Amino acid sequence: MAEQMNAWQLDTPGNIQETLKLNQSAARPTAKDLKGQEILVQVSSASINPADYKGMQLGFIVRTVISFPKTLGMDLSGKVLAVGPAVTDILVGDHVLGRLNPLKASGALAEYAILERDGYAKINRDVDLDQAAGAGTAALTAYQCIKPFVKAGDKIFINGGSGGTGTFGIQIAKILGCHVTVTCSTAKAALCKELGADEIIDYKTTDILSALQKAGPIYSVFIDNVGAVSKLFPKSSSFLLPTAPFLSVSSGGSLGHVVEVFSAYLRPSFLGGGKNRFMRYWAQNSRNDFQQLAEWYNKKSLISVIDSTYELGDVLAAFEQLKRGSSIGKIIIHITPRL
Repeated sequence: MAEQMNAWQLDTPGNIQETLKLNQSAARPTAKDLKGQEILVQVSSASINPADYKGMQLGFIVRTVISFPKTLGMDLSGKVLAVGPAVTDILVGDHVLGRLNPLKASGALAEYAILERDGYAKINRDVDLDQAAGAGTAALTAYQCIKPFVKAGDKIFINGGSGGTGTFGIQIAKILGCHVTVTCSTAKAALCKELGADEIIDYKTTDILSALQKAGPIYSVFIDNVGAVSKLFPKSSSFLLPTAPFLSVSSGGSLGHVVEVFSAYLRPSFLGGGKNRFMRYWAQNSRNDFQQLAEWYNKKSLISVIDSTYELGDVLAAFEQLKRGSSIGKIIIHITPRL
């Protein structure tokens, strides 16, 4: 009989509150399944992202790229149980942070997972595994949206500074020597300031576009974590440097969002489009990038801001919290007992 485990799985795309179920007899990966530089991990903690559920709402489109049943979740931390034949830098018993390919059937909301070489990095034993689980998609997104476009001393703008990607973006930009302006609500301004934000625009009391235009074209990159493409991108040249990109990283699960993004790509400036380069960003697993994130976690120079934690049986409640859209930082799921 095949090895079994607990895993939160979908048999079909759709609203996850209706389709996501805990499968207590899911097929469990073993050391025999490992190839090349893959590792087998006992998952300690996982974190969830809007993309985890929004993508599943696209129906038949999802079926063309993902096999079902699908175990949900991308981001995790845990202990290495076995390593592939080509692994030379990881030992059984090591702790790792990692990210699974969202287009594959495996996921982080399971007791065991196999990670590919580009999707993991070793962390020190004293790194809290809840903290490490929070990295994954959000920290990787923040790093890949900032690092290629800036040098020390540059100014960047983060629209949405208090969510998962935003809290990482503030920290990473400061590590890289940038001046950081963010938007957030009144209640979350203190957190963004504590993380290192130099300037804060309270979107509840200030018109963001007016504030951007008043500052002038000074920013080296604009990162939109909120989904304000149609309002802000057409005016991007009034606040971005000529070569600076406008990056959209908000996870849209609706047809309207898809249309908005395609319009930003295709509409020329003389028809109301933006003059700056528009980029729809998706995180890509990278061995070097994960190793950089792990190094910062090891030094305690990068942290996960944790909104709340849930146990394995409470995954649906965790997603309900995520869907409210008011979380500060990351939502963590405890998958197996603390290591």
